[in-house]
Amino acid sequence: MAKAKPFIKWVGGKGQLIEQLEALLPADFAERENVTYIEPFVGGGAMLFYMLQTYPNIKSAVINDINPDLTLCYQVVRDNPTELIGSLDAIQTEYYALRTEEERKMFFLQQRERFNSKSLDMIENTTLFFFLNRTCFNGLYRVNKAGKFNVPFGRYAAPTICDSATIYADSNLLQKVDIMTGDFEQTLAKIEGNTFFYFDPPYRPLSNTSSFNDYAKEEFNDDAQIRLKLFCDHLNEIGVNFLLSNSDCLGKDGTDRFFDDLFNDYRIERVWASRNVNAIASKRGKLTEIVVGNYYN
Repeated sequence: MAKAKPFIKWVGGKGQLIEQLEALLPADFAERENVTYIEPFVGGGAMLFYMLQTYPNIKSAVINDINPDLTLCYQVVRDNPTELIGSLDAIQTEYYALRTEEERKMFFLQQRERFNSKSLDMIENTTLFFFLNRTCFNGLYRVNKAGKFNVPFGRYAAPTICDSATIYADSNLLQKVDIMTGDFEQTLAKIEGNTFFYFDPPYRPLSNTSSFNDYAKEEFNDDAQIRLKLFCDHLNEIGVNFLLSNSDCLGKDGTDRFFDDLFNDYRIERVWASRNVNAIASKRGKLTEIVVGNYYN
């Protein structure tokens, strides 16, 4: 069977950081029994799929996201993979038959309008989520204040829209995953026994133009970052380990100590990441991110 991996492209996805993040897990993680693994901001799920395939001692997992279209994708992949594959194959065939870029762009805009109508059943909604993710600019997911998807056409002639092997592999892995939609704090109720949290929230922007957290119409601002830190404090008080990723404000601006001061009671490490979403190629490249934990190896 194919290896499970993220079924969508996602800004800030952790695929490139997996090795660095694994090195920062608790040293005894593999020896812990019957682990409940929780991701309150699942996004593309790179860390989720890696953890579930690497650590058989994870007996169950809980994922959450505030984006209902995204969590619906996870539900449909888990529960209706064959129906989804049939629908994706149909739209892929239709798209591949279009001869010119202008035809493909018109088709994209029509499907974007259908998706924004919010009048689709779960298979159609998920099909269009996949389609737009594969055909829009850079695989971005961005909505305006009204919650309408507004990323422009991406000019890809033959993107893979239907990857049936990945969908079946992901569906198999997701069978032991509880899927939630809403605020991250609701995951507190899912703590059971030996629980570990990994947080990958919308990152605090490093500049006025670098915000990637408008994938939901609700803004994740500094107040939300502070609320998340207080949530981490509660986990620490009840003896639950967590790992948290975010942007390295201090690394970008030597005077911006927002996270270094906020998490000064915890271990803060820095890892290297590549960012390729900027439309200006010269502004892409490597930068550091912070990883915060409440334990020491």
